[in-house]
Amino acid sequence: MATLLNGKVVLISGGTQGVGAGVVRAAAREGARVVFTGRRAEAGKTLAAELDSEGAQVRFVQADLVDPAEATNSVTRTIEEFGRIDALCNAAGLTTRGTLVDTTPELFDQHMAVNLRAPFFTMQAAVADMVARKAPGTIVNIISIAQHGGQSYLAPYVAAKAGLAGLTRNAAYAHRFDRIRINGLNIGWTETEGETATQQRFHGADDNWAAEAAAKVPMGKLGQVDEIADMVVFLLSDRSGVVTGSVIDWDQTVIGGQD
Repeated sequence: MATLLNGKVVLISGGTQGVGAGVVRAAAREGARVVFTGRRAEAGKTLAAELDSEGAQVRFVQADLVDPAEATNSVTRTIEEFGRIDALCNAAGLTTRGTLVDTTPELFDQHMAVNLRAPFFTMQAAVADMVARKAPGTIVNIISIAQHGGQSYLAPYVAAKAGLAGLTRNAAYAHRFDRIRINGLNIGWTETEGETATQQRFHGADDNWAAEAAAKVPMGKLGQVDEIADMVVFLLSDRSGVVTGSVIDWDQTVIGGQD
């Protein structure tokens, strides 16, 4: 039986593809009432209809999180639809490339808008509802293993994701006595349709890039969406106990290890 999120109202940003879509599926499977956002209207409507046909309660809200008002509105829409918000997963992300020397102010601002500002204001609105109701809640931010330093071509991405890691700990500390648990996952290289597009656009990869990459990493496979989604659901659920303020390295890279 689906029990981990049974009856909980969960909002997931970036839910039309990749990790976000995986979390939408996992949360619905575990009994949550789900609202998810994304820019891709047709993909969002299709996923919502598919899960509704399986008996889940899932709603899609089209949103471009570059606009902080749309981030806040996603929480408002969730409350309008289901009466409250119990849990939030910030999974939307931007991974366009830029180094320290070639990143434009416009690219930098795009990364800050999607990867840091949007989670900030979505969390703000969600926490406000939880505090007003004097109700516990949970939040999971999808961060990145790159926030520890990352590759040279990820400079604005790393800057924003490192900020999100700090925000996760700050918010967790600020709201621990409100019983709002806030954690983050530093996910590593993950096999998604979005990553395929990124590899082909920026690195000249062919259709076999994922298999070639998997052969070079310790576990013989890249991160998998369903495995990440299961971890997110666990952290959103009561089964993760009292854990808060944790930013977990969910990857096969061992930070600090070297030959």
